[in-house]
Amino acid sequence: MAEKEGAPSTRSAAVLLLALGESEAATVLKHLDAKIVQRLGVEMAQLKSASRDEVSAVISGFVTVMEEQADIKAGSDDYIRKVLINALGDDKASGIIDRILLGRTSKGLDVLKWMEPKTIAETIRMEHPQVLAIVLAYLDTDQAAKVLEFFPDWLQADILMRIATLDGVQPAALGKLDEMIEKQFAGNAGGMAANLGGPKVAAGILNFIDGTGEGKVIAQIRKADDALCQKLQDLMFVFENLLEVDDRGIQEILREVDSAKLVLALKGADQVMLDKFLKNMSQRAAEMLKDDLESRGPVRLAEVEGAQKEILAVARKLADDGKIMLGGGGEAFV
Repeated sequence: MAEKEGAPSTRSAAVLLLALGESEAATVLKHLDAKIVQRLGVEMAQLKSASRDEVSAVISGFVTVMEEQADIKAGSDDYIRKVLINALGDDKASGIIDRILLGRTSKGLDVLKWMEPKTIAETIRMEHPQVLAIVLAYLDTDQAAKVLEFFPDWLQADILMRIATLDGVQPAALGKLDEMIEKQFAGNAGGMAANLGGPKVAAGILNFIDGTGEGKVIAQIRKADDALCQKLQDLMFVFENLLEVDDRGIQEILREVDSAKLVLALKGADQVMLDKFLKNMSQRAAEMLKDDLESRGPVRLAEVEGAQKEILAVARKLADDGKIMLGGGGEAFV
């Protein structure tokens, strides 16, 4: 049976239910027709993964549909926040909620998400660093990191410090972005500050900058504000944090990582980290890894850091997909 025109797809409904979690999904399914429940069940069973962008788009569509209902008018933003926080938890929900609520009137910024990093950098390069910080705080951290690389080191540090100290974005600032990107950004933004930026966002962007560039930016930030620099470093997810990932998580990472990259990454690791990976491999694979490490000659530090960054990117992707948990405390890295 084909989907009705304009109606959400079965996949979208499945993604939304999976995002809500077992209890909330079960409550929703109780109110649906048996045939629809069967279709959704099949779709959820076949759904192997959904990207962060897809989940954001699905929830954003859900929000739009809710707002179009005649009986949901005043206070809908607060209701949406409460529902999503209850379903996803504070950390996981906070970023996506503000992107959704802000994004309803942020057509200019949403356009940027589809542009190449170099094009974005060229589009905004003449703007004040505070405006650059707001734009990059709105983008996904990996995209923001790629855009940041097109700016000089001193400006990268300045932008990241501004992102780390952002405490909401007022409509006046959104008006500046309106003028810059599509001449109609903050039209109905309202009086509530958007919860963009903060140390976590800045640290997340730093995570995606290549090893050499990351070191330069951190050095610049340390010169300007040593305390903030330390805070950002504490929040960054670095290769050594993989020691906190459980064995099942390490095994998931190993399934996604190229063996040559793993050898490079572990050339710069201590014995504890090496043992962490070896114990989660088959005996034959572990022996091959040890042989490769012994036979591999000296490698440049930049190569080691690059390989470690790639493995961290894999780990973050698996965490975003809900397949592993990162960090000590059993919390997913967001």
